[in-house]
Formats: sequence, structure tokens, C-alpha cells
Amino acid sequence: MKTIQSAMVLGLVVLFSLGCKKEPINNLSEEESRIYITDHDSTINFSNFHTFNVSDSVAVIQNGGEFHRLNATDSAYVDAVKNLMQSMGYVYVAKDQNPDLGITVNRILSTSTGVISYGSYWDYYASYWDPFYWGFPGYGYGMPYGYAVYQITEGAVSVDMVDLKDAGNSGKLNIIWTGLIRGSGIYNPDVAQSQVKALFDQSSYLNKSL
Repeated sequence: MKTIQSAMVLGLVVLFSLGCKKEPINNLSEEESRIYITDHDSTINFSNFHTFNVSDSVAVIQNGGEFHRLNATDSAYVDAVKNLMQSMGYVYVAKDQNPDLGITVNRILSTSTGVISYGSYWDYYASYWDPFYWGFPGYGYGMPYGYAVYQITEGAVSVDMVDLKDAGNSGKLNIIWTGLIRGSGIYNPDVAQSQVKALFDQSSYLNKSL
């Protein structure tokens, strides 16, 4: 029983130590957890573009599949892109009016599956507990299942800008600017405006009014 008591004391010490350990990531607010990534075609002069259109639905890209939808959050992101592009000096036009730029908003979801094995855990820790403690001398410990399966879904919002002005000459639609938002609480209509603004603020070359 001394072995059991020692193990219990050691376990409490370890748990107490882990409980007191500072985890900086746990102290971040949702806003502080967000990451904004932008990139663009450095050969492009964005002052040559004057009009734009934004897709009226959002592409949801999940594990290689894609479908379109428009819920309240999606609409908020589409409206934010439209409003902020206009504030930067671009003119919104309908799709049939030959816009210079086409903009799409996308939600990217990736679900990954993993397995945690408990085998090695029990091989090590079961040795601290004598089966006699439970009234079963001569028995050994077993773990019939031995593992657990878990799933994690990660998400992001991306905004892509396509050159429609040169599409007729090049024979393809080139993405000339892209922005990506990752972090906590991004699927919320209340933060859509600030999230898109952060991407555009990071890309001052887009702003025709500067």
C-alpha cells in the first residue's frame, strides 16, 4: 500500500503543478487569437482596376467537397467586402456589366480524425495498483478497448480577388489577391466587418483613395 500512497501523492503533485502552469494561449481573447494572412500578384498595378462584383453566395469548402450557401454570417461577410471595397474607391457593378474584379468569399472547413492509444498508459500506471486493493488477489489489469477516436474541425474564411479585366486575353481567371482569416469566433456576423477590414488594412496597395 505504500506504493499506492506514493503514487497518489506523486499524482496530486503533478496535477497541482500542471494546474499552476501558465498557458499564454489560454489568456488570449478571441480577437487576439486571430491570424490575418494576405498575398498578391506583385506584377499587378491595382490602380488599373475600377469596378468590382462580389459573388452573392459563399463557397463552403470542406474536406475536398464544395457547396454554396448564404446564412446570416455569410451575408455579413459579403456585405463587408462590398462596403469596404467601395470605401477604397472601387465602384460596385452587376455581373453583367463587365466588372474589372470578381471577388469570392469562402468558408474553409477541415475535419481531421486521430486515435489515442491507452495501451502504454495502462501498461505503466496499472503497475501502481495492486488488484488486492479491490479484493481480487491474483488478477491482473486489462483494457479491452485500448484506444479512443477523436475528430477536430478547423475553420477559416478566405476572400479571393480575380482579374476579370484580363480574362479575355489570358484565357484564364487569375487570382491576384487573397486574404485568409483564422482564429476563434470568426463565424459571427458581428465581427465580419472588422475581419475584412483587417485584411484590407494589411494590403494598403488596394486602396485607391490613398
